[in-house]
Amino acid sequence: MGQSNNERLAIVREPSAAAFLELVSGRSGHFRLESGHHSALWLDLDPLFSSARQIDHFVTDLVTAIRAYDVAAICGPLVGGAFLAQLVAQAMGLEFAFTERVIASQESSLYPASYRLPAAFRGRLRGVRVAIVDDVMSAGSALRGTYDELRSYDAVPVVAGALLVLGSTGADFFAERDIPVVAVARDKYDLWLPVSCPLCAAGVTLEDVTAAAV
Repeated sequence: MGQSNNERLAIVREPSAAAFLELVSGRSGHFRLESGHHSALWLDLDPLFSSARQIDHFVTDLVTAIRAYDVAAICGPLVGGAFLAQLVAQAMGLEFAFTERVIASQESSLYPASYRLPAAFRGRLRGVRVAIVDDVMSAGSALRGTYDELRSYDAVPVVAGALLVLGSTGADFFAERDIPVVAVARDKYDLWLPVSCPLCAAGVTLEDVTAAAV
């Protein structure tokens, strides 16, 4: 599917979602994600970067999509997003940066996590066009936190990218800010607010996986 000026989500390569999901493990259940949303599916992304070769073609496709936005730096949230950002930056010969996750004391609200840019990167990214990337985006907690942090230091995020976009919640955040989202693949994904979660209503035990950043 090609990208047009009116598109907010560019799909670089179909049907990559199934191929990507073969590289990670998933569980069904009732999960509270870092964003505060509830979901019935949890993906364990830890094995994803165990071998760069297994995701090389996904990274290549993402690099191809990002090149169109004339960026000078790639930034990703720790952990997986930073690994991906480093691979993309290396492939493009660009600056690399990362953000670190900080959880607020009040974790019952939506998007309680913030992401902090280490001091070493702050001056270097001021006024710089940046692509922000993560391995997977669903609610987009890590990417939106990184976006807000970069803007607070006068960096210029111009595109958000992911190997896999699940659902539309995260992409909608960037669409509202006229930031295009590029993705190697996408898939459907159910996210619920706690007050409207059908699994809560059914009494299914909730597992807190707030270490997740999707």
